Amino acid sequence: MTQQHLVGAPGQLPGRSALQRLVACDPDTFAERHWGREPLLSRAADLPGGFDDLFSEAAVDELVSTRGLRTPFLRVAKEGTTLGDRAFTAPGGVGAGIADQVSDDKLAVLFADGATLVLQALHRTWPALVDLASELATELAHPVQVNAYVTPPQNRGFDDHYDVHDVFVLQVAGEKRWRIHEPVHPSPLRDQPWTAHREAVAAEAARPPWLDETLRPGDCLYLPRGYLHAATALGGVSTHLTVGVHTWTRQHLAEKVVAELLAATAEDPDVRGSLGLGVSPDDAPATADDLALVVQRLTAALGRVEPDAVADRMAGPVRAAGRAEPVGPLAR
Repeated sequence: MTQQHLVGAPGQLPGRSALQRLVACDPDTFAERHWGREPLLSRAADLPGGFDDLFSEAAVDELVSTRGLRTPFLRVAKEGTTLGDRAFTAPGGVGAGIADQVSDDKLAVLFADGATLVLQALHRTWPALVDLASELATELAHPVQVNAYVTPPQNRGFDDHYDVHDVFVLQVAGEKRWRIHEPVHPSPLRDQPWTAHREAVAAEAARPPWLDETLRPGDCLYLPRGYLHAATALGGVSTHLTVGVHTWTRQHLAEKVVAELLAATAEDPDVRGSLGLGVSPDDAPATADDLALVVQRLTAALGRVEPDAVADRMAGPVRAAGRAEPVGPLAR
């Protein structure tokens, strides 16, 4: 791959779609060339507009000082390690009965000492990002979340790692140098974190990066899940948004196919039959004929799986992964 592949075409006009705010190429090109395959760096000059309307440093101060945030809506990290909650929380004061409210004075000390602030789930707490996440999730047909990372100058919040979801990195303020390495475990599933490949990640991170670029305000970087990355703030405070896309995968379909097969074999009296008297299921020779029958019935059932049945089984998880339209209890 060459770095020429990373620079998109001139940006689309504002208001076309949520995706077109983030990528400097048309949606079809993004889908065919980059989605789940290859990073894309889109410069501010090639995008319809900046991200000032979405978030700001003033928004960070408002959230941590006056909104009464509690964990886990905030994390704090330093030199690759996530700090314990007690390092940045305190009781909520008289009458609150809350023991883990974010403490702005503790945060000020930690931030001055080089810690990164991670504001989590902004797609639930900050109106402009609620709207962006909703629109993008509808457009992509995949669940979306939004976090913000605020890093002091010359500091790095997390060591090289990969995410189990795709991300769009939106640089809001300051500058941050990103070093990207190719995957050691391509397309990881949600239960396959980078820590399971710690040695391979460290070895790959020691090699020259596949991409080494500085993001400036208005720039956006798309990273498919699995790509290793680490970022360092340059010159001043850096604030960026990470829009995480928790992609649906073929593995999700496979799980529902298996559920269909088990439902089918549960209706088969031969499969429901007992193993022979004195036969233990961990005795391979003794259960060989029983296993052959099960495999034969599963194979037959596999040929009868209908796409509509699998889609029906996916409907519940899809609903659960998305946020329903907000309901105001008093307004109702």
